[in-house]
Amino acid sequence: MMIPAPALSLPALHASHGGCWLDDGKSGEGNNARAVGKGEAIVAAADTPLIVLNAPLVASRLGYPDLSGLDLLELFAFVFPARFVVPTPRGLAQALDLPEPAGDAAVPGFLRQAAAALLATTGRADWEQREGAWTVLQSLARQRWPWTALLTDAIARPDRAERWLFTRLPEWDEAAPRPQPAQITLEPDEITAQLAAITGHGAEERPAQRAFACEAGEAFAPRREVQTPHVVLAQAGTGTGKTFGYLAPASLWSRLSGGTVWVSTYTKALQRQLRRESRRAYPDRRGTQPAVVVRKGRENYLCLLNLEDALQGGFQGRAAILAQLVARWAAYSQDGDMVGGDLPGWLGTLFRRRGISALTDQRGECIYAACPHYRKCFIERATRASVEADLVIANHALVMINAARGRENGGQPTRIVFDEGHHVFDAADATFAAALTGAETIELRRWVIGPEGKSRGRRRGLAARLADVASYDEEGALAISSARAAAEALPGEGWLARIGEGAPWGPVENLLAATRATVHARDESGGSEAGYGLETEAAGLDGDIIVKAALAQDALEALRQPLLKLNARLEAILSDPPDWLDGAARARIEGARGSIQWRSDLLSGWIALLARLGGPADPDFVDWLAVERSEGREWDIGLHRHYLDPVKPFAMTVLAPAHGVLMTSATLCDRTADGPDWESAIARSGAGYLAGAPHLFAVESPFDYANQAEVLIVTDVPRGDIAALAAAYARLIEAAGGGVLGLFTAIRRLRVVHGRIVDRLARDGLPLYAQHVDPIDTGTLVDIFRDDPRASLLGTDALRDGVDVPGESLRVVVMEQVPWPKPSILHRARRLAAGAKANRNEGSRSNGGQAHDDAIIRARLAQAFGRLIRSGEDRGHFVVLSSAFPSRLLSAFPAGTPVRRVTLDAALQSIAGGVSGTRRAIPGPVGADTPNDDGKPA
Repeated sequence: MMIPAPALSLPALHASHGGCWLDDGKSGEGNNARAVGKGEAIVAAADTPLIVLNAPLVASRLGYPDLSGLDLLELFAFVFPARFVVPTPRGLAQALDLPEPAGDAAVPGFLRQAAAALLATTGRADWEQREGAWTVLQSLARQRWPWTALLTDAIARPDRAERWLFTRLPEWDEAAPRPQPAQITLEPDEITAQLAAITGHGAEERPAQRAFACEAGEAFAPRREVQTPHVVLAQAGTGTGKTFGYLAPASLWSRLSGGTVWVSTYTKALQRQLRRESRRAYPDRRGTQPAVVVRKGRENYLCLLNLEDALQGGFQGRAAILAQLVARWAAYSQDGDMVGGDLPGWLGTLFRRRGISALTDQRGECIYAACPHYRKCFIERATRASVEADLVIANHALVMINAARGRENGGQPTRIVFDEGHHVFDAADATFAAALTGAETIELRRWVIGPEGKSRGRRRGLAARLADVASYDEEGALAISSARAAAEALPGEGWLARIGEGAPWGPVENLLAATRATVHARDESGGSEAGYGLETEAAGLDGDIIVKAALAQDALEALRQPLLKLNARLEAILSDPPDWLDGAARARIEGARGSIQWRSDLLSGWIALLARLGGPADPDFVDWLAVERSEGREWDIGLHRHYLDPVKPFAMTVLAPAHGVLMTSATLCDRTADGPDWESAIARSGAGYLAGAPHLFAVESPFDYANQAEVLIVTDVPRGDIAALAAAYARLIEAAGGGVLGLFTAIRRLRVVHGRIVDRLARDGLPLYAQHVDPIDTGTLVDIFRDDPRASLLGTDALRDGVDVPGESLRVVVMEQVPWPKPSILHRARRLAAGAKANRNEGSRSNGGQAHDDAIIRARLAQAFGRLIRSGEDRGHFVVLSSAFPSRLLSAFPAGTPVRRVTLDAALQSIAGGVSGTRRAIPGPVGADTPNDDGKPA
């Protein structure tokens, strides 16, 4: 443990739900904190700058949104850019190698000590992040950053001027095209040898993992027919070791064939895990491109041109401080990934979330080679590195979007592993949908015209990005001019207010106004859905909205046509290049072509949607009208179109061109009383649309669920009684001593429960955090939860998947009710289709719609249960606070898992006693109405 510097003689404040503590800073080395009321804390904060940790969180606890001060997280981001820290006193103590404060009262003194340690770091000769610090500090001083005065004394002016950030970043290099991979067949003994090599000598024997790895190798065999890839569907229970199981054949194939394997995930958490674990299978090459590259959408990466704008006056106030801290990070970042990469997730929430998004390419406005930072661009570097990589880690959306747009650099991936394969259906549903909404159309207008009104403009808009083309090619210039004129008909700034006031402007705004009126007129909720979005099917529409749809369709077509012409002119320029078309200009025009094609396809989808409004329904699609609302406020209006079966286009655009695909998950199949339902897995994977039959494989989890876990269905918490629900959560967390992950199906109930119990738990030393309540991003909330075994966390769907918290930090998972599907128009259509299919297959009136719902619920239960047991040493309880739990859903849980229907008091006793290891699973087939230990059917 390092010897800490003397504590700063500045006041420090700590606020939790258990109270507030203030240290006046006059006590020297000791802690002189005293408990104070919120009023006194607010007065102290308004009177003088206080040292705090996570100012937005402290402000939320005090109910004082204007709180400002010396935030230690900002100082940490300056001193240690691109370094991880859990933003709590405990996490900061671990990061700085300081003694952890013993309780809330000791935190203010610790904050003073931590501040001194951080400041002392800047004076050490071995401070690795010294370069650039003095220059950034001068800019922060002009922004009146509170830490400036203290840092100025600690950081001496360097002897030589420091290099500007944009000169320090390395440039990427072009590489020759990679040759086609060799055609090889992997033998099982080769795969098992590779698995043994990457798992390491003395690793635990896992027969299921070896079997999985050999089966996964089938996806890497040479393809026999065009459009007929090898597809392996593999269900592998939690703990099988799927990651190394598929990395073994993947890395072996890459080494022997010289090809690239893409691994696609649904969650960023799994991407981070893959990046760590893949190093054992893909050691970096010396002096060349990295063997493993993480790829994400453009909106995840720092845009250097946006950063330059922000640093030169584009950001004001607190946002300008954020830009300087991001510049510090950019100089040390591994890959410039701002969302899930090495930028601390909490940094944006210290300022404003949109400050982070404003520094990325959210609108696809990249000017490519015309950008002065093009050769240093993080996005371009990742794109080029992925062509040379042996393994590319991406996400489902990126893989699908690149395939749909047909412009992935390096061509279509030929070998793809879809981990978290149970999410492929949902990812395809989002990717291949069309949404003609106000928010989408205003973004398209900005892309064509550029920022308007008070927005800062800089080389944005189609005309500015292609000025050299317009000056060279008369037809191209005319197409740009026509596109700009047509874009004027799209909704502009203030469109939502104009519609609300009954004064829409232009054909598209008129259509959106008519859409809003139709949705409200057809609303049958009687006001009970206040705060939630409203929707109605796009059927039986009156003549007025059909007429307005036709006018809007004409306006969209008037924009699409010049974009198509412009794309053709750009292609002609590339085919017969003029003298001025150097490599940089070619790259910029190729990038512009991709963006234009994307927008043209988007317009085509909207036009097709409008063209069907007055005619017969298309059986392949589900169309509806919607008004999006949040907490009673309308924020978007539009028309929506989704494929009835979205894996159909996924199969044609992603699967069919590939040579081999592995799709795997612990919940790939629906678990029924008769075993894994492969028919549903094939249907939801898209494999059913291909000519060849998929290769199927399943292996159960090696965990001893009979002794490691228990499912408790609590029968005496009344449905709809929010007070009883809150009390149940509080008592469960108290019985467990923290370590509870609470999952809600409604944000409103989550907030109410949190508000009722958070102070009560804090008085017992049990911190409670909540998604949608605490001003902290979801990833950081999970980090805090994982780091503190006495903490509990409440959340919604985002915490049901991809949360990996092994060990003591997660001991109980609580679901507030059965996760029924939301009764949306899209769900209803798919439910009816499932019922009709079941009737055709069975030749009778079966309850196929109910079976469709049950499969969705079981999948959600299985995913939530999967958060509980993550290793062979884990023990825990899975609690559902609902007496209305049909027995047919029990097969969602792994075979052998004990399930009991109990009162809340009995559940508390079981949780307080821990998993005993003596309970038995329910006798008889899973899902049967068999009496349990209490004599009640489970």
